[in-house]
Amino acid sequence: MTPTLIGRIQSRLIVVTVVGLIWTILVVPFLPAGGADLGTVYGMTFRAVVYTAIVGAIVWEPLYHWLQQYRWEKDWPTGLGLVTGIPEGLVVLALLQASGPVPGGAFLVHFTTTWLLVWFVVNGPVRVLLPRWRFRGGRFF
Repeated sequence: MTPTLIGRIQSRLIVVTVVGLIWTILVVPFLPAGGADLGTVYGMTFRAVVYTAIVGAIVWEPLYHWLQQYRWEKDWPTGLGLVTGIPEGLVVLALLQASGPVPGGAFLVHFTTTWLLVWFVVNGPVRVLLPRWRFRGGRFF
C-alpha cells in the first residue's frame, strides 16, 4: 500500500526525530566545525533536525502528496525519495543561516549523513521490523 499523507507525516516526524537526534549526538564531535565550538555545532545540528522534521511535515509532505496524485501509481520511486533531500537541505540551510552563522562543512556532512541514514532506516529496518507499517499507510499509530 502507498503511504497516506498522515502516514507520511507520522513517519517523517518519528523517524527524523528519533534517528536524527541519536545520530546527531553521536556524529557532532567528529564534524568539520571550521573553528566553531562544540556547543555551537550541537545547537546548529539539533536545530537542523527540528527544522527538517517540522518543515518537512508542514510543507514538503503535503507538497509531495499533491504531486504524487499526478503519478499513475501515486507513489515516488525509492531513488527519487532519496534525491528530495537536496531541496530540503537547501531550505534547512537557509533557515539556519537566518538565525546566525552556520559552519558549512559541519552542516553539509551532518545533513547528508542524517538524510541517508533516515532514508535507509525507512527503506530497510522499518519495513522489516514493522511489516504492518506499510499496510497501515505508513502510520505508526
